[in-house]
Amino acid sequence: MKAAAYDFIIIGAGSAGCVLANRLSADRHVRVLLLEAGGRDTNPLIHMPAGLAGLVFNERINWHYCTEPEPNLFGRKLYWPRGRVLGGSSSINAMCYTRGHARDYDEWAELTSDRWSYRNVLPAFRKAEDQARGANEFHGVGGPLAVEDLRYRNPLSAVFVEAGVEVGIPPNDDFNAAEQTGIGFYQLTQKHGRRCSTAVAYLHPVRSRPNLTVYVHSLVTRILFRAGKAWGVEYVREGSLHVAHAEREVILTAGAVASPQILMLSGVGPVSELERHGIPIVARSDEVGANLQDHLDFCTLFKCTKPITYDFGRARQAGVALRYFVTRSGPGVSNIAEAGAFVRTHLAPDERPDVQLHFVPAQLDDHGRNRLPGHGFTLHACGLRPRSRGRITLRSRAPDARPRIQPCYLSEPHDLQVILEGVRICREIAHARAFAGYRGAEVFPGEGITAPADVERIVRQKAETIYHPAGTCRMGSDASSVVDCRLRVRNVQNLRVVDASVMPRLIGGNTNAPVVMIAEQAAADILGTATVSRAAHEPASS
Repeated sequence: MKAAAYDFIIIGAGSAGCVLANRLSADRHVRVLLLEAGGRDTNPLIHMPAGLAGLVFNERINWHYCTEPEPNLFGRKLYWPRGRVLGGSSSINAMCYTRGHARDYDEWAELTSDRWSYRNVLPAFRKAEDQARGANEFHGVGGPLAVEDLRYRNPLSAVFVEAGVEVGIPPNDDFNAAEQTGIGFYQLTQKHGRRCSTAVAYLHPVRSRPNLTVYVHSLVTRILFRAGKAWGVEYVREGSLHVAHAEREVILTAGAVASPQILMLSGVGPVSELERHGIPIVARSDEVGANLQDHLDFCTLFKCTKPITYDFGRARQAGVALRYFVTRSGPGVSNIAEAGAFVRTHLAPDERPDVQLHFVPAQLDDHGRNRLPGHGFTLHACGLRPRSRGRITLRSRAPDARPRIQPCYLSEPHDLQVILEGVRICREIAHARAFAGYRGAEVFPGEGITAPADVERIVRQKAETIYHPAGTCRMGSDASSVVDCRLRVRNVQNLRVVDASVMPRLIGGNTNAPVVMIAEQAAADILGTATVSRAAHEPASS
């Protein structure tokens, strides 16, 4: 089979893949192929921020993963939505722009190299950003990724912030500045009230570059190796098998679930796992798929005594959508999770907050798939630095088979105690004076559920992911890590992984902005080495 030739082949047009496609193809002498298993981001609900509530059901743009039965959650299989569309999960997420704590990156540096310290990653955050508030030491302007304040807020979100301050949480109008601790409104990856996914920010503006090829509905079956070097990619597109040759590098940007799966399908992974599925071994890498971390979340939910929430009926939903598409205003602009907080409990081992809150002025149960009657509001609480570790393994060697996701939530008792503290904080906020005119009956954990054993039981029955899987292709300075400090896969050549899977430890916050930063760092590293020798004196295309 004749292989089309490119300099770089990028597997996955998600949060990292779109960044790399933009940055690498800026050099007109570099040929870039971007492969995406999903389709184009043409669904209008993607671009209307509040449309995210309808995306949870759409299997055309969502992988609809499920975990294996979780032994510490009564054997439940948890639903894991992940983006299967241009922009990846940045096209279906709640758009909260948070970076984590500065100490998170200094901890990475201790485990990897100083290039991942907060001092050295902050410029990449600023380079990516177009901050509506203007530039300062923490924020940049003129970057591809638009970051804005909410243009529409439900009145209950302000009540939540007021209640949090009332119970002693300090106000914070910027979770990404000098201090993360506090309560306030999230900034969002939006531009003029429209979702600013990485596809919108990085990919669409450069789609006309002649040296950038983008194929959608293209499922990668494996990375191809010769003498230990990644030389190409095999993929299925329009029912046919294709091969593409990478003269420089293959870059895997498929995310914390699919990147380890593709590595193992290609023969890079634990020997026992590869042998179990009859996959020829290219390189032993025992930690591929290991070190899986995620933020487990519990929703404390109350009925609301006033009909002011986002619990709309179908007719009202249609009106909200019409208003949005005509005027770009109203509740359709909302990301639903409008306000939040970072709180340090007595369980925190250092200065960093260990619980994050998201406030939703609506009833949210089972990711919104279970619609409850009436009106209500939800306070999410997740533990930010879980000690539990899980694993991604293969279900079969078939590329279209979903991998086995085993998060092993709450396998470390400390994680449960942190979530229980989060529930306590949510209840305290909800019972503050500010909520007195709005608070109805408690739905979850439930009226009268106060005994620690009973609250624990409800947590095990109802806790879910808040969509931040990471760590399955761990970066490190040690020989057992999957990738080195420049994100190059160990024991093979010409192959990198660039996505949330490389995080050695999960950061304390939402993961989209950090993944964009990781991709900016990787692009700068690649362009600073691979492309300089090829016509560096010639101007790059715009």
